[in-house]
Amino acid sequence: MTIFNFNLFQNRSKRLEKVHVVIGHKTCDLDSLISAFTYAYFLDKVSPPGVLCLPVLNIPRTEFNYFTETRFILEELNISESFHIFRDEINLHHLNEEGKLSLTLVNNNVLASEDKTLESAVVKVINPVERCDTSFEFQESSSSLVAKEILREAPELVTEPLAHLLRGSILFNWMSMESEKMSEKQEEILSILEEKFPDLPPREDIISVLQETQCNAQGLSIEQTVLKDLKELSDGEIKVAISTVYMTLEVRLEIIKLVILVINHEGCSTNNK
Repeated sequence: MTIFNFNLFQNRSKRLEKVHVVIGHKTCDLDSLISAFTYAYFLDKVSPPGVLCLPVLNIPRTEFNYFTETRFILEELNISESFHIFRDEINLHHLNEEGKLSLTLVNNNVLASEDKTLESAVVKVINPVERCDTSFEFQESSSSLVAKEILREAPELVTEPLAHLLRGSILFNWMSMESEKMSEKQEEILSILEEKFPDLPPREDIISVLQETQCNAQGLSIEQTVLKDLKELSDGEIKVAISTVYMTLEVRLEIIKLVILVINHEGCSTNNK
């Protein structure tokens, strides 16, 4: 796979009249990251001179190791981690105070409480509409919305590595949602990308590799594994943190056996007292 050459990373010498930041959700899931990267790339190509377009990962750099599937697909395309800009490495509030900041939110429509003062800088929100239906279809993702806009506005900008990124993100989202089938809109976007670049890997191969990568916590501490897919639910002053830990069926069965052994051991100890 050829290196994905982001001009936006090589263009920092531009005279900074305006900085247009594309930033995703704080969970930094694959959809947030890929849609931020690809939309910033698109903006960099179509924006006037003097506007620097940057994707920003909405996490500190120290947390990037948690996101194994995200790191995998970027490494596949030879995109070095040194190219990434993390939330703790750019002062958005200072840029906003100078009147230089524009913000596009992807896979998110609400700024964090500490960033409320940046609301005036938001110029666009790319976030799939949440719908409740019984069709069991995977409706849309931010990556598919970005792909749709680029294919409509500037199809010549869609390179094979870009298509690989967007397609991988859409497939991963569908896999994560455990939907029975993909919507016609999603299927149409994937088909366009696959027709444009017939050498893209088969869908089954991408899904299989991403599943393996998602379950891989090798090199992570227990704390990092728990924080990797942490979601926070809040209702007023009450906040509940829920963490998802992926494992194979074999590992799960071994854990169940271990729990049963511990329960039986504690039961025997109690009866012997």
